[in-house]
Amino acid sequence: MEPRPRTLEGEMSARTYQIRTFGCQMNVHDSERLAGQLEDAGYVPGDGEATPDLIVFNTCAVRENADNKLYGTLGHLRPQKTAKPDMQIAVGGCLAQKDRGEIVKRAPWVDVVFGTHNIGSLPTLLERARHNAEAEVEILESLETFPSTLPAKRDSAYAGWVSISVGCNNTCTFCIVPALRGKERDRRPGEILAEVEALVAEGVLEVTLLGQNVNSYGVEFGDRFAFGKLLRACGSVDGLERVRFTSPHPAAFTEDVIDAMAETPNVCHQLHMPLQSGSDRVLREMKRSYRSARYLKILDRVRESMPDAAITTDIIVGFPGETEEDFQATLDVVAQARFSSAFTFQYSIRPGTPAAEMDGQLPKEVVQERYERLVKLQNDISWEENKKIVGRRVELLVASGEGRKDTETQRLSGRARDGRLVHFTPTGPLVDRSVRPGDVVETVVTYGAPHHLVADGDLLSHRRTKAGDNSEAGLRPKTNGVTLGLPGFGAPAVTPEPVSGCAL
Repeated sequence: MEPRPRTLEGEMSARTYQIRTFGCQMNVHDSERLAGQLEDAGYVPGDGEATPDLIVFNTCAVRENADNKLYGTLGHLRPQKTAKPDMQIAVGGCLAQKDRGEIVKRAPWVDVVFGTHNIGSLPTLLERARHNAEAEVEILESLETFPSTLPAKRDSAYAGWVSISVGCNNTCTFCIVPALRGKERDRRPGEILAEVEALVAEGVLEVTLLGQNVNSYGVEFGDRFAFGKLLRACGSVDGLERVRFTSPHPAAFTEDVIDAMAETPNVCHQLHMPLQSGSDRVLREMKRSYRSARYLKILDRVRESMPDAAITTDIIVGFPGETEEDFQATLDVVAQARFSSAFTFQYSIRPGTPAAEMDGQLPKEVVQERYERLVKLQNDISWEENKKIVGRRVELLVASGEGRKDTETQRLSGRARDGRLVHFTPTGPLVDRSVRPGDVVETVVTYGAPHHLVADGDLLSHRRTKAGDNSEAGLRPKTNGVTLGLPGFGAPAVTPEPVSGCAL
């Protein structure tokens, strides 16, 4: 390994890194694991101005344009690599798992390619590439080590991702994830709770349980009620104020999960459950093992137990063979479901999936027109539902970076317990010095927009928290894997690029 330049004080300077994350929450959490490993190996976050010594791309392969965006971005980096030959570029994630050695063929200035099953290999591969002065490509076919055994540099002082499983046992015809992430593997409940408790010990107030299909958790050790039990167990963690989870599969949704949500005080009344299509015929073609009536019955049961629940979803428009009648069925289900919001996607061909070979691929203009109709309907519903919340008292966990106009409007932003985004005015006699990300406030909603709420009155309460203290000090938890011990703190990591759904 080549020595690093020395500073004026004679100490070795650390290599700087930057991680660019694309795709779903699973990728965001994987990037926290990558950051934890890099910092254990002596790297430090780049300052965002100077060219870093290492750029890592954590990629997604769900959308059709993922490939073009990655290779286009790599092309833009070539001049920087030429100007700074010792800078390293690494590509990981689902697209790396799919394209493998093709990446270094198309972009030979890339130093390391690693897959979804061996994110723990990154530091070793970087050193090997540096020593051998050639690209290192390592793609494993099965999980090398469960990601939770790896250190993680958390992005937030107040909210944390906790992975309960990896992989997926479903065979949806539009999805390439099972081929890239493998079969489902579950963590043991004790390991999950140990990670939750370690985060809470350092001030984290909210955790989101992650899995490709969280409610199928337990399939590996034969307990179909394991997820409901896990939610209830999270309710016993002292200091944990909010529990969320994403994403459940309608076919595996059981009554005990609804009961656990309703009966466990710190489990938020928020449900994100993908619909994908309202047409039973299309659901069969997608190999989604539920039908629209089953889906709507779940929503009815959730609202019966939790009338204040906010329900969100994913919908694909333009699946091969989708007719106008099929699309109308989707509009009908959306109208009946009254989602608070929806992630809507235009179907795109993913090579290697059964849907890519199906007849009836629809013209772009047809898909676009249907997509616009769906978005308009959902926006109208979201606005109507948000208007109903005007005048309601809400508790907010103050967030950072979620209000693009907060500076000019003199507002801050936070998430209500049902997941809705609220922009609020941090004023009033009950404000204790200043409101920070990680603090908890209560306010009254004064306006409902399609995608957010506004609360412009004085705060009804303000509680300063340890998470707020850590946010103010620029500290973030770092967990050390399932062997755990309590997390330590360090300088904040580079903020990931915005993520929207599962797209590069």
